Parts: sequence; structure tokens; C-alpha cells
Amino acid sequence: MSTFVLAFGFFIVVVSAMAVGYIVQQKTISGSCGGLGALGIEKACDCPEPCDRKKARMEREAQREKKLAEWKQNQII
Repeated sequence: MSTFVLAFGFFIVVVSAMAVGYIVQQKTISGSCGGLGALGIEKACDCPEPCDRKKARMEREAQREKKLAEWKQNQII
């Protein structure tokens, strides 16, 4: 049981130190190499057209935008 308590205490100290470092530096959190943007890659997939799931999501977003615009037009001020 003492091993668990020591390990838990160690992790709490490490997380607290990371939090204090983040607060003091006031920088945004980023990956070690800057991610894909640092390599000049705009997206993870270089497909010529989006996949079916993305197409469906884009369609839902377009429908939502259409409904919001319609609601705004019919809104009573």
C-alpha cells in the first residue's frame, strides 16, 4: 500500500510542477516538433476528396447553417 501512496504522491508532484511551469511561462501547449504544420503539411491525408464520414459531417454542418439562417430570417425581434 505504501508503494501506491508513494507513486500517487510522485505523480501529483510531477503534474503540479508541470501546471506551475505552464502557468508561469504563459505559452500555448504544442508538440515537441510543432506538428504537421511545421512540415508544411496542411492535413494528415492527401486525398483529392474527403472521405464519406467527412462528407456526411460537412453535409450536416451545411444543413445546420441553413436552418440557422432560416431561423435568423424568421426571428421576431
